[in-house]
Amino acid sequence: MRRSALHGLPPTDWIMTRSDLVEQLAERFGQLTQRDADAAVKAILEAMGDTLVRGHRIEIRGFGSFSVNHRPPRLGRNPRTGEPVPIPERRVPHFKPGKALRQAIESSPTEAPS
Repeated sequence: MRRSALHGLPPTDWIMTRSDLVEQLAERFGQLTQRDADAAVKAILEAMGDTLVRGHRIEIRGFGSFSVNHRPPRLGRNPRTGEPVPIPERRVPHFKPGKALRQAIESSPTEAPS
């Protein structure tokens, strides 16, 4: 995992990238090559994305669920001028962590690994 390169975030903020996930899979499962692990991660992420694009829900027991939320159109304001700005309706992805994941996060130490 890499430290966040974003400005303003504390150095304890860590980011796991897709390549980090592929690397961990290849290490954990010795029979998988780096290429096989990359293909597996790519296939899973594509399947999840396609499912959400179709408007369906993804539920992974113990981890969480992914769904698509609808945001109705609304009237916002331009912060510089204060003028009203119409904001169109949107469909946005939403993740809700499962109970096991929430409990694991609550009971883990706040320090990121070194």
